[in-house]
Amino acid sequence: MSTTIIVILGFLIYSILYFTYGKKIERDVVKASDEIEAPSKRLYDGIDYVPAHRVVLFGHHFSSIAGAGPIIGPALAMCWGWLPALLWVWLGNIFIGAVHDYLALMASMRYDGKSVQFVASDLISKRTGTAFYWIVFFLLVLVVAAFATVIAGMFAKTPEIAGASIYVTFVAVLLGYLIYKLKMNLPVATVIGIALLAGAIWLGTISPVPAKFETWLVVLFFYIIIAAAIPVNILLQPRDYLNSWLLYFGLAIGFAAAVFTFRGVEIPLFSEFSPILIGGKPTPFWPAIPLIVACGSLSGFHSLVASGTSSKQIAKESDGLFIGYGSMFTEGFLSTIVICAIAGFGFTALKTAAAAGNVPFALDHSNWGALFTKTSETLKLSQANLVVQTYADMVAASFLAFIPAKIVKVIAGLWISAFALTTLDTTNRIARYCLVEMLAPVKNAAGGLYKIVTNRWIASLVPAMLGIYLAWSKQFTIVWPSFGAANQLIASIALMTGAAFVAKKLKSRFAVMAIVPAWFLWVTVTAAIIWFMIVVMPANIAKAPGQGWTVQIIMGIMLLLNFLFIVDFVKMGREVGKPAAGEAVGEKKSETA
Repeated sequence: MSTTIIVILGFLIYSILYFTYGKKIERDVVKASDEIEAPSKRLYDGIDYVPAHRVVLFGHHFSSIAGAGPIIGPALAMCWGWLPALLWVWLGNIFIGAVHDYLALMASMRYDGKSVQFVASDLISKRTGTAFYWIVFFLLVLVVAAFATVIAGMFAKTPEIAGASIYVTFVAVLLGYLIYKLKMNLPVATVIGIALLAGAIWLGTISPVPAKFETWLVVLFFYIIIAAAIPVNILLQPRDYLNSWLLYFGLAIGFAAAVFTFRGVEIPLFSEFSPILIGGKPTPFWPAIPLIVACGSLSGFHSLVASGTSSKQIAKESDGLFIGYGSMFTEGFLSTIVICAIAGFGFTALKTAAAAGNVPFALDHSNWGALFTKTSETLKLSQANLVVQTYADMVAASFLAFIPAKIVKVIAGLWISAFALTTLDTTNRIARYCLVEMLAPVKNAAGGLYKIVTNRWIASLVPAMLGIYLAWSKQFTIVWPSFGAANQLIASIALMTGAAFVAKKLKSRFAVMAIVPAWFLWVTVTAAIIWFMIVVMPANIAKAPGQGWTVQIIMGIMLLLNFLFIVDFVKMGREVGKPAAGEAVGEKKSETA
């Protein structure tokens, strides 16, 4: 097997399944119709509800959902070998992830652009919605912890990427000023922005910004508070737009490099069922795989974006498949390129790093499952930096070798840092919204306290403080799977909410296409969380008691809320077929109504 075959096969699978399986879900499950007026037009307010061109909205949506997950997750999963990681990405994308994203988006559209939590409250029960809000908040805190750890580690290891990320942030602010303040023509502003983006990447290579891991965590703490509290058109919107161009360029280079290296894979196709990974413990492929691959295969965070901003901007229902289903496929293709890079160049990269540091190197195919993670930690070559190195090596081995290696590394690093930064402050902003909504019941009883806690700066401080506190422990193999657990749990709940929407509201006879993967994911993730809490956490609580117990308590609360949700979901399922109390917005009336 070669990287050429893998990447071409992946491209064909995604293309074919989009126009077959995806179209069937659009036509027979959701029954999308442009005759139903989209909320962006029906509820237009010029602020949140604004119809957008499908290509522009794709860029916004994809930039919002693409963080470090589709890059770091598959890199960690390579401890099982390249084939298990690849199959979970492909099958998870097609039958779970893309279905989850699309249903969350379309259900929100039929509910006036309301959140997926609101949809769950209406379709299942109000206490389900309340439990859902708390699980979402915990997820957002863990996202801050996981992504802050990744970014701080990368910045400390590669100051060139840190410098470029800072310069790109200034470019984004300038682009926002040109577009929103000076009202500059968008194509002209785009050309200027892309030129400045290229300049920022080059400047990062000649003017790096070195600092320690802890220093970067402090910087990120203040950064995400500020970024989450200021108006979105100052930083988030222009940076999302810039980032989409960066990713398109990086994907094009990666695809071309993977195709034309004609490189055979150099890591095992399969190592063992339970390699040493999470917390230094033997980690069974099932049920632990979703905790590791996370966003590369499916992501609950996507449902928050789909039902939070994107559903309010889609101009017509027929654009939904392209935005929701297509974005998940694109993210999966990004993970496919990452797998190709590590499969083709990962062993060489690790061996070269060992030689450069005069470190004994004992890793080979026979002990890959036991030593892959340990070797990476010994060499201080994090999964993020391993991706950067192997991506650069793959490009250098192709006809694109004329591009300077430093530039390629910075581009690959910005793939991770730029999108992780976007996810980081977007997460903190959503956490602020979530906190405000959760505290709404106490508004009348304690108005003064409510006003203080829900202040945009204070509400931004709370999740940032909790997330950075967890990141401070440097326990990445604990922080990442705990984030993965919360993320995948949200995905299972959101997918079940989507299944409830299809079965209860749309009464589709093809609801099984959502219900079966929803149940499979729920069982897998629930089993994985129980395993994680029982097997992994005790030893890690001893290493970092404060952070360890915090994670364990969060996981425990989420698990209890998860069982509460499933009880209500089963109860709702028994009631399907009875006359509904109300109808979703935009749903066609029956002829007898």
